Amino acid sequence: QVQLVESGGGLVQPGGSLRLSCAASGSIFRFVAMGWYRQAPGKERELVAQITSGRNTNYADSVKGRFAISRDNAKNTVYLQMNSLKPEDTAVYYCNTLARGVPTGPWGQGTQVTVSS
Repeated sequence: QVQLVESGGGLVQPGGSLRLSCAASGSIFRFVAMGWYRQAPGKERELVAQITSGRNTNYADSVKGRFAISRDNAKNTVYLQMNSLKPEDTAVYYCNTLARGVPTGPWGQGTQVTVSS
């Protein structure tokens, strides 16, 4: 089973940028779709970006034009570049494998992103 470790979160001012990383174990990484999720306090976890094995991408409307998902199959890693961050982007960010848009792997610890002045 794939194991996922997220990193790269932190405290950033509004308008700033962060790049999150998700390192995955296992040899199937290059064959599976990956997604970045986030969960803010008191809210449900939501999918914000996804990338297929063929590198097609899709984004939630709330982050479109500001976030970019990418993957490096040689490193078994998926990234989330976040620009023009807003306070409402504050959340714990998680990655997961996807099958038909549904998360399929175990959830990792996530990485906290806080956008505040």
